[in-house]
Amino acid sequence: MSQPPPHSDDTLRITEIFYSLQGEARTVGLPTVFVRLTGCPLRCRYCDTEYAFYGGELQRLDSIRQQVASYRPRYVTVTGGEPLAQPNCLPLLSALCDDGYEVSLETSGALPVAGVDQRVVKVLDLKTPGSGEVDKNDYSNLAQLQAHDQVKFVICNRQDYDWARFKLDEYQLQDKVSDVLFSPSYGEINPTELAEWIVADNLPVRFQLQLHKLLWNDEAGH
Repeated sequence: MSQPPPHSDDTLRITEIFYSLQGEARTVGLPTVFVRLTGCPLRCRYCDTEYAFYGGELQRLDSIRQQVASYRPRYVTVTGGEPLAQPNCLPLLSALCDDGYEVSLETSGALPVAGVDQRVVKVLDLKTPGSGEVDKNDYSNLAQLQAHDQVKFVICNRQDYDWARFKLDEYQLQDKVSDVLFSPSYGEINPTELAEWIVADNLPVRFQLQLHKLLWNDEAGH
């Protein structure tokens, strides 16, 4: 079972807050503060943040904002686990926008995004068959996406690639969001092979490697 959400009006359960380089998406390589919330209802086979499923520390919203501010960042990413599993994620996102940061949310898309502040860039990770959680996708979330949002597919094999290509066409995602991201599942598929498929099919997507894996090998706090 995932960690239950906190009950206090202004607290969230936090696994870690740290300053690093953004490892993926449109702001890849830019110094960013990450606020990693605890808990996730999904169990993707390739998950690289299982340490965020449990534990964590209850923190008040003002304390989180103070920690973020101490780094003097331009960019803030709220991630998990699945951050939307905690209802107080929504006021956190709005508060961070109010503080003047460019805020992004990394979400699986399994939980509703309708309540997310419109200033937030949503990076919605549609789950492929290879994830083991494809049945958790809530496709109604795609109607909530804005032009500045992004959709990500983690590709484990050729079946995943063909499935993602179909979803790209079915929902015309390239016309809905700023970027559609195809990312090779680390250690499961040859990145060069995925790149060659994208080029051969002339897909309107952005190939990406996860920078943080290359630099820090999924070490916590990076």
